[in-house]
Amino acid sequence: MKIIIENATEEFAAKLVALAAKSGAELEITTVDTNWSIDRAERYLRSLTADARTFAARVVEGGGQPGFIDADTLREVFPRGLRGPSNALGRAVDRGAREGWWPEGMPAPVSVVYDPERPGWKRAIAYSMTFENVPYFQEALRRVTSASPHPQGRTT
Repeated sequence: MKIIIENATEEFAAKLVALAAKSGAELEITTVDTNWSIDRAERYLRSLTADARTFAARVVEGGGQPGFIDADTLREVFPRGLRGPSNALGRAVDRGAREGWWPEGMPAPVSVVYDPERPGWKRAIAYSMTFENVPYFQEALRRVTSASPHPQGRTT
């Protein structure tokens, strides 16, 4: 029998192993690191098209607060719409998992924010990145913009 539990904390895993041991069962816990790091962020950014990288950079830099930018501000930068660059960000996460750059289940670094007052209206009001990921992506952006092209991933 194989049981897969995703996104379990170390505390939960320890309790689960102890519970299994009480009944005489053997249990092996395998953890997968689905956290962003500077190196992962750099690889992600280098794999993006120029527009998608600009989009991600604007989210990282933020509009007054790093990791959060109003969608209307982005619409000024991308007058043809946000769908193309924002979709490219999600595809890059999937591509990275396929290429073995990070494990399946890696969370997207950029999330869309919809208007909570109008839940049926699916127009983005902002884009955000978790507070924990902002420093990784800030450093990765410095590397990408100051270094020569990286051999892995697209640079366009």
